[in-house]
Amino acid sequence: MPTYDFICLSCNERFDVFLTFNEYGKKRVTCTSCGSDKVRRRMTKVRLAKSEESRMESLMDPSALEGMEDDPRAMGRMMRKMKKEVGEEMPPEFDDVVDRLEAGQSPEDIESAMPDLGADAGSEDGV
Repeated sequence: MPTYDFICLSCNERFDVFLTFNEYGKKRVTCTSCGSDKVRRRMTKVRLAKSEESRMESLMDPSALEGMEDDPRAMGRMMRKMKKEVGEEMPPEFDDVVDRLEAGQSPEDIESAMPDLGADAGSEDGV
């Protein structure tokens, strides 16, 4: 059954109601907090499912990458967006690096401050 979001015009309480498609528009909806029938349906955000390929294409848009090498903040925003789009678990250091970039720290300064960053990359046994 679909969930519909409402707001009460009497007490401003937001609430959800489960209604079948047949019930929607026919069944009277009342506020779950005060019982008022002066309610309005809220429009919620819509999520669009994207294929992995289309997510990667949007990340690699050349116009989005332009000038990034000179702007650590833009690089940090792009890395955060990439993490969100990929949806995979990242090592804890990733968020630290992104936070530093978004604060304006250069990649070179980050590398100097975090010398062990990526030390185990490319080897399974850390050697």
